[in-house]
Amino acid sequence: MLPGVGFSEILVIGVIALLVVGPKDLPLMLRKFGQFMARLRAMANEFRAGFDELARQAELDELKKEVEALRRGAVMNDPVFTDIETKMTEAVTPPALAPPQQPAPDAPATPTPPSVAEPEAAPAPDLPEPVKASR
Repeated sequence: MLPGVGFSEILVIGVIALLVVGPKDLPLMLRKFGQFMARLRAMANEFRAGFDELARQAELDELKKEVEALRRGAVMNDPVFTDIETKMTEAVTPPALAPPQQPAPDAPATPTPPSVAEPEAAPAPDLPEPVKASR
C-alpha cells in the first residue's frame, strides 16, 4: 500500500476522515477517491506503455540500420572487424620459412651441455599367481 504507513496510521486517518466528512458522506467520498485512483493508475500505465513503445521503436530502427549496413557490407570496413580479419588471416597463413641464422664469427662458441641419459625404468614387481578356485 503506502510505504512507511502502518495499520495504526491508517486507523488514525480513517477516524479523522470520519469526524471531518461525517458518516453519511464518507462512503461517497471513498468511492470518488477509488475512482480517482483508478484513473490515475490507468494514465500511469498508458504513459509507461508509450515509453515502452518508443523504446521498442528506437531499438527496431537501430536493428534495421545494422541489417542494412550488413547488406551493404559497410560493417566490414569498421576498424574493429578489419583488425579481427587481419589477426585471423595471420593465424591461418603459415609463417614464411627463414633460413637458420649462423652465429657471428667473433662470438664465442657456447659449449653444448652434455646429454643426460634417462634412467632405466624399474622392472615390474613379481606378483603372486592368482589362486584358482576348485570345485
